[in-house]
Amino acid sequence: MEEDKPLNFITILSIDGGGVRGIIPGVILAYLESQLQEIDGADARLADYFDVIAGTSTGGLITTMIATPDPKNNNRPLFEARAIVPYYQEHLPHIFPQKSGIFAPILKIAKALRGPMYNGKYLKKIIREMTGNTLLRQTLTNIVIPSFDVGKLQPTIFSSYQNDTEPGLDVKLSDICIATSAAPTYLPAHYFEKKDEQGKVIQEYHLIDGGVCANNPTMVAIREAMKDKIRQSKGRNGNNVAIGFDRFLVISIGTGSSKSVRKYNAKMAAKWGALRWLFNSGATPVLDCFSEASTDMVDYHNSVLFTALQSQDNYLRIQDDTLKGELASVDISTKDNLNNLKKAGENLLKKNISRVNLDSGIYEAVPDKDTTILEELKRFARLLSEIRKAKKCKHQNGK
Repeated sequence: MEEDKPLNFITILSIDGGGVRGIIPGVILAYLESQLQEIDGADARLADYFDVIAGTSTGGLITTMIATPDPKNNNRPLFEARAIVPYYQEHLPHIFPQKSGIFAPILKIAKALRGPMYNGKYLKKIIREMTGNTLLRQTLTNIVIPSFDVGKLQPTIFSSYQNDTEPGLDVKLSDICIATSAAPTYLPAHYFEKKDEQGKVIQEYHLIDGGVCANNPTMVAIREAMKDKIRQSKGRNGNNVAIGFDRFLVISIGTGSSKSVRKYNAKMAAKWGALRWLFNSGATPVLDCFSEASTDMVDYHNSVLFTALQSQDNYLRIQDDTLKGELASVDISTKDNLNNLKKAGENLLKKNISRVNLDSGIYEAVPDKDTTILEELKRFARLLSEIRKAKKCKHQNGK
């Protein structure tokens, strides 16, 4: 790294949606933070090193956990990264309570035909207890959390960067988390209002899961950061300044998928009606298709751009596309499945880094690079530490 290069980087952490599979990025983040602590001390936290943290659905919840200040702990983050997995293991069985017995699948389908499979009350309770009245503008670093407004039929992006330009978006983190997690058929849509100081409603929200529009929020985070840099430069000199992808250092973490393990085929799908598209062997094919498409298109785009700019070493995508059976579900919260998801995350760390094959869509080993994800995260931890120290030095010098 060139001596002055660390100052040029915009650092981004992005976390996909995926329900209970959020345990997998929880494992990855715990390891990354432990490496930062080895370099900079036990008080190091992820929010100290990233200019923006983005998350969708379960990724939005993790984003909030690691970026919300704890007033009881000198406004350090509410959670250390190593606390994410235990928190999930404790609460997921209550968010997605499981029925047992031979009639459980039938009862699940019957309930989903009448409304969401889960009422979301426990999820709302723990989110509100966790974040209290904390607003979007009060996070320790910039955050970006997508959702989708069914009233307007368009995405709603809750972004720290937009607080000055769109005050209607500066709402409680609890409402943002509940909204981005409201997966269709699983959890109810979330309605809330933003009021001004006089109590007048200035914005209404009718929101569902951000995975509908951006299950992988990496590009949304890059866009928000670029917009902010352009706005700042235009404010100083009246002219827009081009910002290249080579200025970004990005870690994008998936929640795993079963894409390389074929679950569906055209002969099956040709016979499906609306019900089978919604329920098939415990899965929801239509949601699988939407979320995988949304996730992969972002990775395709980033892989091409970073490679074209010879900056592929600045972009790390961590994803396991070999999950099978219950591991690939978004709501199976049995003790065994949650433990197995933790093991899947731990095993993923030991695998060699991979990149998506733009023709097949499958993640493949990077040619001529025999490096594990553990080793790559260590490298990124060193870079993040360098960048932080360089920016801190610049700030102290008043430059």
